[in-house]
Amino acid sequence: MNLKKLLFLIFFLNLTVGQAQSSIEKILSKYNSHSTPYISVEELKMLHSDANVVVLDAREEEEFEVSHLKKALFVGYSTFSTKEISHLITNKSALIVVYCSLGIRSETISEKLKNAGYTNIRNLYGGIFEWKNKGYAVFDANGKETEKIHAFSKHWSKYLTNGEKVY
Repeated sequence: MNLKKLLFLIFFLNLTVGQAQSSIEKILSKYNSHSTPYISVEELKMLHSDANVVVLDAREEEEFEVSHLKKALFVGYSTFSTKEISHLITNKSALIVVYCSLGIRSETISEKLKNAGYTNIRNLYGGIFEWKNKGYAVFDANGKETEKIHAFSKHWSKYLTNGEKVY
């Protein structure tokens, strides 16, 4: 590949990623109240190996089974229960990072956690889509690394630019 083509490819990829990022920002601004502070995927990646960080997946079980972050605990969205969480997480000041596909459902779950007395909650900006868009690993129900991401629906899948979309 000649230098001119390589530079064009780099420019195009940066433009595409920039547009996806801008789109995620717009969609989160439209649907979220920003009541829970965001944490970036890069920040979570640095903290991910910390045993004191609790990562909660607020998607539906079928989404979680396709792929999830390595240490994530499934808590669901439609089946979420603060009673069950109180048994899982007894330290109300523990750092809890909640994610879903993009960060919309996770804000709702974050609010429920706040109402249950948890005080150190972050919403993963861009959710598992942004995590995968940045090239970070996700794991299937068997704990095996996968490229598959449950894209939720055709409408929402446009925000997932990396990985294999599953519906």
